[in-house]
Amino acid sequence: MFDINKVRSDFPILGTAVYGKPLVYVDNAASTQKPQQVIDSITDLYSNHYANIHRGVHHLSQKSTALYEGARETVKNFINASKVEEIVFVRGTTEGVNLVASSYLEPLLEPGDEILISEMEHHSNIIPWQLTAERTGALLKIIPLLENGELDLSALPDLLSPKVKLVAVTHMSNSLGTINDVSLIIGQAHGLGIPVLIDGAQSIAHMPIDVQKLDCDFFVFSGHKIYGPTGIGALYAKENHLLNMKPYQGGGDMILNVSFEKTEFNDIPYKFEAGTPNIEGTIGMAAALDYVSELGIEAIDKYEQELLAYASKRFSEIEGLQIIGTAPNKGCIISFVLEGIHPHDVGTIMDMEGVAVRTGHHCTQPVMDYYNISATTRVSLSFYNTINEIDEITRAIAKVKELMG
Repeated sequence: MFDINKVRSDFPILGTAVYGKPLVYVDNAASTQKPQQVIDSITDLYSNHYANIHRGVHHLSQKSTALYEGARETVKNFINASKVEEIVFVRGTTEGVNLVASSYLEPLLEPGDEILISEMEHHSNIIPWQLTAERTGALLKIIPLLENGELDLSALPDLLSPKVKLVAVTHMSNSLGTINDVSLIIGQAHGLGIPVLIDGAQSIAHMPIDVQKLDCDFFVFSGHKIYGPTGIGALYAKENHLLNMKPYQGGGDMILNVSFEKTEFNDIPYKFEAGTPNIEGTIGMAAALDYVSELGIEAIDKYEQELLAYASKRFSEIEGLQIIGTAPNKGCIISFVLEGIHPHDVGTIMDMEGVAVRTGHHCTQPVMDYYNISATTRVSLSFYNTINEIDEITRAIAKVKELMG
């Protein structure tokens, strides 16, 4: 097990005081804080190595290019892709999903074809498929939720058919914490020759990811969810898919030759990376993945599950508090409602106590509709959180109840 005090010392912002109280940051599902190692990697680039990448023959360009392409190797190893060519850098999970929707799926669709997603998806894994369906005449089909926050996978055989051209599901729900049995989903879909996209925005920071073992066709995640910068993420796609997909955007660096008559596109993955990329973000994300790897993702998972068990026990003892999402296989997210108190009031008062939580629908309005609520308060934990902080959160909830009656 890693040293929690050492880990916390790696994150400068955790020493911050909020309204005179020590910061308790539990909004990690929205975005994680950054270790000094990530901050230093970006500072080092700007201070010592920065230049635009690819094609430059001078030393700084060569150095920046090496760091950038080294980051691609880091991502490949972190998720166990078979080739670096299968890693496309994108702005984040959202752009990765949109890229697959536009470049892979849309050209294949005909009216009456189907796209299968689930009722627990983040809006980023709903809206791109809706737009694609509207443009092509395809239909959106939904894997239903169960009361405890699991997907009703017994419905899957009836939902899968030759009409389904893609399945897109979250690995771990950002609003419920549910970890889905994506291996079962992939196996059943592949049995009918249907490709599968996994939204790994939440799972990437909390559990080992092996895309070859999963055998998913696409896997997307964001750097800022795993202690890296915003504005950067990665799309993994099997090589055969990328070779057959058309470019998502046009511009510099995604070409080999250009004339007014014809453009010859670059090799994969570069034909999907138009324009000057987020060089510093890419290098920072690689530093974050190295940091997590050094701690050990299995050790992180074990510790976070201990935090989740303790927090779930403490919260369940609070009168009037209802946890939304009680699936037996959960990541370290607890969403709840307090009887008679709006979540925005809960979040505001907890903030005054130094506790940073997220309130709202968490970009999962269909989930809120299923439970007939407008919003929840979400506590999302990380390996830099502590048992003592969970006690502070519990005290902050008690303060909410005291002030709001």
